[in-house]
Amino acid sequence: MNITNIVNEVILNAYEEAKTNNCEYVTVEHLLYVSLYYCKVIDSLKECGANIDELKNNLKIYIDEYISKVDDFEPLESVAFQQVIIIANAQVKSCGKNVIDIEHLLAAIYSLEDSYAKYYLLDQGVTKRDLVYNLGNSIEEEYEVADEAYYDYDTEEEIKSESMIDKYSLNLTELVNSTKSDPLIGREDILDRTIQILCRRNKNNPIHIGEPGVGKTSITLGLARLIIEEKVPDKLKKAEIFSLDIGSMLSGTKYRGDFEERIKKVLDNIKKHENPIVYIDEIHNIVGAGALTGSSLDASNLLKPYLLDGKIRFIGASTFDEYKKYFEKDKALNRRFQKIEIKEPTIIEAIEILKGLKENYEKYHNVRYTDKSIESAVILSNKYINDKFLPDKAIDIIDEAGAYVRMSNNNEEKIVIDENIIEKILSKVCNIPKETVENNEINSLRNLEKVLKRNIFGQDEAIKEITRCIKMSRAGLNEDNKPVASMLFVGPTGVGKTEVAKNISKTLGIELIRFDMSEYTEKHSASKLIGSPPGYVGYEEGGLLTDSIRKNPHCILLLDEIEKAHTDILNVLLQVMDNATLTDNQGKKSDFKNVIVIMTSNAGAKDIGKNFVGFGDRCMNSQAIDDEVKKIFSPEFRNRLDKVVKFNHVDGDMAVNIAKKELEKFKQKLNQKNILIDFKSSCVEYISKTGVSKEFGAREIIRVIDSKLKPLLVDEILFGDLSEGGRCMVEVVNEEFKLNIF
Repeated sequence: MNITNIVNEVILNAYEEAKTNNCEYVTVEHLLYVSLYYCKVIDSLKECGANIDELKNNLKIYIDEYISKVDDFEPLESVAFQQVIIIANAQVKSCGKNVIDIEHLLAAIYSLEDSYAKYYLLDQGVTKRDLVYNLGNSIEEEYEVADEAYYDYDTEEEIKSESMIDKYSLNLTELVNSTKSDPLIGREDILDRTIQILCRRNKNNPIHIGEPGVGKTSITLGLARLIIEEKVPDKLKKAEIFSLDIGSMLSGTKYRGDFEERIKKVLDNIKKHENPIVYIDEIHNIVGAGALTGSSLDASNLLKPYLLDGKIRFIGASTFDEYKKYFEKDKALNRRFQKIEIKEPTIIEAIEILKGLKENYEKYHNVRYTDKSIESAVILSNKYINDKFLPDKAIDIIDEAGAYVRMSNNNEEKIVIDENIIEKILSKVCNIPKETVENNEINSLRNLEKVLKRNIFGQDEAIKEITRCIKMSRAGLNEDNKPVASMLFVGPTGVGKTEVAKNISKTLGIELIRFDMSEYTEKHSASKLIGSPPGYVGYEEGGLLTDSIRKNPHCILLLDEIEKAHTDILNVLLQVMDNATLTDNQGKKSDFKNVIVIMTSNAGAKDIGKNFVGFGDRCMNSQAIDDEVKKIFSPEFRNRLDKVVKFNHVDGDMAVNIAKKELEKFKQKLNQKNILIDFKSSCVEYISKTGVSKEFGAREIIRVIDSKLKPLLVDEILFGDLSEGGRCMVEVVNEEFKLNIF
């Protein structure tokens, strides 16, 4: 069985005490007597109402008068002394532990039938239950020995009070005074409102409500600095702000009443200060903190007497969601706090805040930020980081930039951080291609139409409409709270609708997120996109669409074959196209402001080219597409589209260009295997001729290449003359492909 340091010291000191006094035996009274020189035992006995001096005196008289003395003799352990060790060991085992502590040792004394140590404890009114409880809940981390000659109970009580405050709270006024903390820039209106509430006679407790990162804690630190500089009203002069750590108070509380006693002691000790203010960050956590199952006694109820007393002012901080979900429901607690909303600063305000903070970051990283880099950090973070708030997300970017350049350059020279480094850091943090963040996006937009026409053939009118919609949004001429573009591509299968989306993604350097809407034909399938309702399987997992956009807020969202989706999904998409937001099952919003929404459909395409019954113009035209779109999609859905883009059928010229493009792709793939291949013009003519199909579009051309041309080379590449590379040529003879190897 192991013993703690304090038990080891008490046993050794008891032996030394007996030897010094020439006692024949080491007794239980020796154990109790030497333990009275340890602060933990003294504190616990005082909590039980014992008089330490009187107890010491009684034990000293007993040891001197009733224990036999022998000169030059090593003291022996008395039977009672041995029984105490045995009983303490049994107690520890019964608790499932393996270490004897001081509470086990002293508790064992009460199990002895005839013991003066037990008698003197009971004479002081110290019961076994009270002593064990106080010893088990002592806040002492180290077992300090009290000097008998100079032990001052009043001084020790004061030290104990301060140690509790230091352990479970942080003095923000001392922190701000002793360290170079970040200054508070702006927010004068919030600070004035906070001071005004603190100066009230009743209900003088402000609570700051705002999103994470908007500066709630900074406002309290700014107040602490004003108190130090004595720029506050007389009511707040010499005030001290203590930040309460609820987590530390909950840590280690094993028994009912531990947490309540701990928080009351801390607040009672804080109340002794001249003008105390208690700051509780994430104050919604106190609702339910420390409460046992079925009990209503939690930290919030323990605070109410102090709120009513008025000797301590409280400042709380919480977010909108948590405040509404937890704090606001406790009406008695909520009425004693005055709510102050902390809104996200504007871009101009955020730039001024960062300019005020940059000196501290420059000194820490040994860099220099240009004004342009500060502006870029605010503007770009506001544009691309949608799940955080200013100024915190902009501060993160300049801090990350400082860490990046210092990591890359070990010399002590001061490095200048410009907007290019900020753009590079933002592209890494947000997982966005650097070309998108830089001004190169303008060049990409300038060449977008040319690139699309070079890769997509025969759809010039459609490509013109697509690029016009995207450019108009990037020029800032569209409404602010809408996606970059919301377009519906309609036309026959295999004419390049999906290929256009892929090429836009590649040209602009942004992610392509594709959903095949044929998988979402059922009514319940809408929950796959935004998450299952509460109580259903998958509620905690979120939605596929909302999670994808949250991870890639700057992307192209391709919804293939949208006409196959259930109408409930089309209704979900209405808010995406109208407000550029989508709320999932857990209330989290996904931002679509930087998303290009492309939906494809084959609606009405099958009827183009069919003949009417009757006289006159008997061939159906593109009007069939318009009629089918109106039939499938509701007016409110069509009204939110930026453009319905119509794609043409594949004709002869398109077929030739597509055949050349696909053969070139095949040629490049063979080049990777060191195979040089040439295609005679007869190949292009044959593929384009046999591959023209209004029913299957360009896919028929690809099918001809895959089914007739590629099989010619398979055996030669695996086992034949081209296995190690080589040169060959393909031509068409009697409408059959022929392979010639050189």
